[in-house]
Amino acid sequence: MNPPTVAIIVVAAGSGARLGGPEPKAFVTVNGVSILASALVTVFSLAEPAQVIVVAPAGKLDTADRIGRDAAGAASEYLSVVSGGATRQQSVAAGLAVLGDSVTTVLVHDAARSLTPSSLFDAVIAAVRDTGSGVVPGIAVADTIKQTDDAGTVLRTLDRSTLVAVQTPQGFPRAQLVDAYAAADREFTDDAAVFAAAGHPVTVVDGDRLAFKITTSWDLRRAESLTTNDTGIRTGVGMDVHAHDDAAPLWLGGLYWPDEPGLAGHSDGDALSHAVCDALLSAAGLGDVGDRFGTSDPRFAGAHGDVFINETIRLVKGAGYSVGNVAVQLIANRPKLAGRRSELERYLGGLVGAPVSVAATTSDGLGFTGRGDGIAVIATALLYRDR
Repeated sequence: MNPPTVAIIVVAAGSGARLGGPEPKAFVTVNGVSILASALVTVFSLAEPAQVIVVAPAGKLDTADRIGRDAAGAASEYLSVVSGGATRQQSVAAGLAVLGDSVTTVLVHDAARSLTPSSLFDAVIAAVRDTGSGVVPGIAVADTIKQTDDAGTVLRTLDRSTLVAVQTPQGFPRAQLVDAYAAADREFTDDAAVFAAAGHPVTVVDGDRLAFKITTSWDLRRAESLTTNDTGIRTGVGMDVHAHDDAAPLWLGGLYWPDEPGLAGHSDGDALSHAVCDALLSAAGLGDVGDRFGTSDPRFAGAHGDVFINETIRLVKGAGYSVGNVAVQLIANRPKLAGRRSELERYLGGLVGAPVSVAATTSDGLGFTGRGDGIAVIATALLYRDR
């Protein structure tokens, strides 16, 4: 696998004085899970691999490293933990100092925005690449905003249609961000301000209400309320369709089926494995096969089902879930599953790490499956959130 071109600096070095707890803020727990752990689970479940740099208080480096490795799983090779500085700006600079040579895009994210969805990271990365500029997520301001003097007297009412509340992750081209930090001659409130002060443009993309920052005890209670009602049970549905290709071998459910017409596709056309992946990704809120394993990615050209399922399970576990079971329905005239059903269920169950049941039916001569032009597969998955 090629080294990552994206790095995410997760700033977790704040004291959390306004939160009023005995621990630095990133190590405070929300329903039994530390704020840092919650943030990193999302970071390590992104659509592409990224170097992840956690900037932590000097006395918490070992704890941050353990939390990071638990969240990263097999991606631990991309994890670095460094000591933060006296200010946020110094902490980010410490993260920039350990960027890998392959990195071209840098995101800076506050660990305190621990409920930020992975889709926001993906959107910021894409926007940085599209624009070649700095990118920040922002939420439209709903309240009327007034400017006051030191005595509290209202000076003017601001036009809220021109205002946004800025969040993280904030993304930048690496070279420009590093140069901007080197040139900074004062403290700024966020990385976009450092970037803009160096003369570089910054654009705004739509933010997400879940990306709020846990700063006060009220914010902590809000985060707890959003996760307390989570039953920990998730279900997902996946579906895939592939046309027959008589010139290709048939791979279905990760198994080779001799003397059967194959399936067309960028990989081996294994619609059954792909439907299983879609169901698992859907249940975990991680997108779908097209997002995660696009046809433009050469790693998956000709790849068999086990490659997709193994990577999907890594993502699901990284998002904090375990698989309860998967159920699969094959709709096709052939192949006939009866003789290999047990073998197929054992093999898939081993990959998924949970029971997998496989059933088959036909469409009674109706549609493309009835004509024998191809097959369709529907899968459902049940996940449990790890506690």
